[in-house]
Amino acid sequence: MRLTLLFVFIFLSYFVFSQENNIDVLHYKFNISLNDVNDTIYGVAEIKVKFLKSANKLAFDLGLQKEKGKGMTVGKILGPDINNTMAKDEKIRIFLSQEMKADDTATFVIQYKGIPAGGLIISKTKYGHRGFFGDNWPNNGHNWLPCHDDQADKASVEFIITAPKHYQVVANGIQVEESSYLNGDKLTHWKEDVPISTKVMVIGVADFAVSLAGYVNEKIPVYSWVYPEDKDIGFYDYSQALEILPFYINNIGPYGYKKLANVQSKTKFGGLENANTIFYSENSVSGTRRSEGLLAHEIAHQWFGNMATEKSYGHLWLSEGFATYFAILYFENKYGKDTANYMLKKNREQVIAYSKKSNTPVVDTAQKDFMKLLNPNSYQKGGWVLHMLRRELGDSLFWNSIRKYYATYFNGIAGTEDLQKIFEAVSGKDLKDFFQQWLYHPGIPDLDIKWSYDEKKQALNFTIIQIQKELFRFPLDIQINFISGKILKERIFINQKNKLISISLKEKPTGIIIDPETSLLYKGALKQIN
Repeated sequence: MRLTLLFVFIFLSYFVFSQENNIDVLHYKFNISLNDVNDTIYGVAEIKVKFLKSANKLAFDLGLQKEKGKGMTVGKILGPDINNTMAKDEKIRIFLSQEMKADDTATFVIQYKGIPAGGLIISKTKYGHRGFFGDNWPNNGHNWLPCHDDQADKASVEFIITAPKHYQVVANGIQVEESSYLNGDKLTHWKEDVPISTKVMVIGVADFAVSLAGYVNEKIPVYSWVYPEDKDIGFYDYSQALEILPFYINNIGPYGYKKLANVQSKTKFGGLENANTIFYSENSVSGTRRSEGLLAHEIAHQWFGNMATEKSYGHLWLSEGFATYFAILYFENKYGKDTANYMLKKNREQVIAYSKKSNTPVVDTAQKDFMKLLNPNSYQKGGWVLHMLRRELGDSLFWNSIRKYYATYFNGIAGTEDLQKIFEAVSGKDLKDFFQQWLYHPGIPDLDIKWSYDEKKQALNFTIIQIQKELFRFPLDIQINFISGKILKERIFINQKNKLISISLKEKPTGIIIDPETSLLYKGALKQIN
């Protein structure tokens, strides 16, 4: 009997507390009231879901109040055939009296209120004015929004914000209503029809100055939202988006949204790529356009991370590595190859420094603390992998692969293996070894390179030793300089831990340059031994 009761208890506990992923959220409508008296928010969430399999229960994420502190308390929950509900362990669990079949849809309404423990920053701007700024990345949305807080579950969203009328309100999508009330409040309704992840759903409620910077391709409005005190310099800085957006459209594919807003905010990040409503740190505005690289990075996310979304945070490089490298590509197009190479070398230095203290690969599905994935592996090394792919395949195949990847996963989700398949299909090459060594294994080549010239044999000799534990296979470019000014370039394929190379030369070189075109992610030392 005890064993039977124990089994029943375990079964019921699993039934009640399992985090079964059995729904696909189709649409959110968040009706939220804000005030200037306290930090409590009042919300009503309408969530339309599709069941992925037969089930008589479902769950939404919500950061619940703990011991009368910050967090949400749940009021009424409405929906079809609800038998019981339970709010516990950051979950709202709903038990149904009838089983829903796969592909059935239903809408649930959740009333809630509380002081957000995260996800919505309620504080004063640097000018002392109160504001409310969404900051959902990576999975903080559930701290103020009942939701399925998984970046792979993308849904359309509406925000209906009621707040004191002195505030301007910005959010994802297009504004469809603004109405004033006699009590001094104002309702602002924004609607986003394109499915997006909760990580990039956002509102900004503050005293803003707003400018229409212009249109891209005569149909995409580009707005700047800045603090009134920074109006002139902010409009000047953020208007650079008018140059950045067309570069990505022309080279990658269509922009997936109906507007782009660049917003000065209280985000804890330098920038946060909220879908079509990008938040930048307060100090991103200077009047000197020093944040051009930041704008280029965050705008690139609208393609990679937002429209084509990584299937899990273990594949974060598909978002951050892409944004890092495409910002470099934008700078290369605008300022030239020397600027891009300078940026690549700086990024390489960051990867080298990080490799000394970390032994994790770029694709890191074992890491569950998503904030720790914001590291040079995801950003700089991920960007370098794309750069080496470009060098491996050439510009034409690289760009064709990028365009096909974006077109294939437009409005969808993808993993690293999906990217590999696209590049292989377009190029006709087997890239398994390339992806394995650069993305699924840790580290980078650490090279000890020595060279000497044998005048008697008229030969230039190299000894190239890989010091790191793992064996890497890669092409190594060498530039040989002569006193006459002549330059000779050689490409050597390194596939051994200790490689000996001899090149016939009638003239002794005056100098050797390793990786002259900045094509390889490596660290190492070059030394002449005679």
